[in-house]
Order: sequence, then structure tokens, then C-alpha cells
Amino acid sequence: MIIPRWEWRTFGQEFGEAEEKINRHEKGGFKKSEEKYILSKASNENVKIRDDLIDIKTLKQVNGDKLEQWYPAMKEGCPISKEKLEVLFRDFFKVTIPEFKRDIYTYTEFLEELVIPCEQLCIVDVYKERQAYEINNATVEIAETKFNGVPMRTICVEHTDPANVIATVRELSLAGFENINYINAMKTAVGVPL
Repeated sequence: MIIPRWEWRTFGQEFGEAEEKINRHEKGGFKKSEEKYILSKASNENVKIRDDLIDIKTLKQVNGDKLEQWYPAMKEGCPISKEKLEVLFRDFFKVTIPEFKRDIYTYTEFLEELVIPCEQLCIVDVYKERQAYEINNATVEIAETKFNGVPMRTICVEHTDPANVIATVRELSLAGFENINYINAMKTAVGVPL
């Protein structure tokens, strides 16, 4: 059973007192990854590809504290059928469904024949170095990212209980920063309209 997490995230370069408070806690796991995100001018769905796996999260709700609850919506490996790609283009990218010339698409065929020719879509190469912490049973993360080479830093607080997330955000002196999700930050960095 999937229990969706509530997320608060911000982007910037320096986080001052907030970062100092986080770094007083014991460090957890550290991860590096390279991913491709596919941004749509017609939607804000979170569509990323890592290790030939198309992974989609959709924003289910935003609460009174502006915390966001993202829910896993689709995970498909490549090669992928045109029927599943039709769902992807219609329901998640929210763009015109392309004319499929194949029944099944490899990862490269999907990007080169369907995504790149679509003017409503944009591929972003994303590099992440993520340092995790556990604070108040919430996952707190400081990450160095690059969006098509544009460097950005981000801090995130996640937990299944939104009250815990916002309490941790306030405790860490993060409440003064704007809550910005990955897709909006990425669109701003690479010049895709929000």
C-alpha cells in the first residue's frame, strides 16, 4: 500500500541559519543520480526517466500550509507500448497524441521520435547530489542540482503527516523561504513557461 508523502521544498543558493541547523544533525544516506525530466508546457506533471524507467508523480493536493502531496501515478520500463504512450501524452503531458509509427518504442525511439519533435515538450538533463537527514522522523534533504547545466541548490522536508512537515520546516527556520516544487524550479531555470 502506497502512503503518499507531503513535501515542502525550496530552491536557492544559500540557506543561512536553516542550513546550519540541518547540518547539526547526523547525516544519513548520500546519493548521486543523473535523470532526464520531460517538461510539458501544458501541464505540471512530474515525468522523469532514470535507468530506462519512466516514473511519473502527479500532484494530488495542496493544503493550507501550501504543502504538496505527490502521488506515484505511473512507472513503466522501456521498451514501452504505444497504448501506454498514448496515456502518457494524453493524461500527463496533456498534449496532442502523436502519430505512432511503431507498436513498441525503445527509450531512444521514444525520445527521438515522439518527445523531441513535440514543441510542447522539453527534455531537461538533471544531475543531483543528495544528502539526507532524519529530523523529527521526517526526511530532510539538501541537494546540489543542475538543470541542463544550470546549478541550483534545494532543501526538502517530507513525511506522511503534513503537521510534522510544517513543524519541522518552522523548527529549521525554513518558513521564510518560498515553497517551490521541482517542476516549477526546473521550468524557471530552463525558460519553459509555468
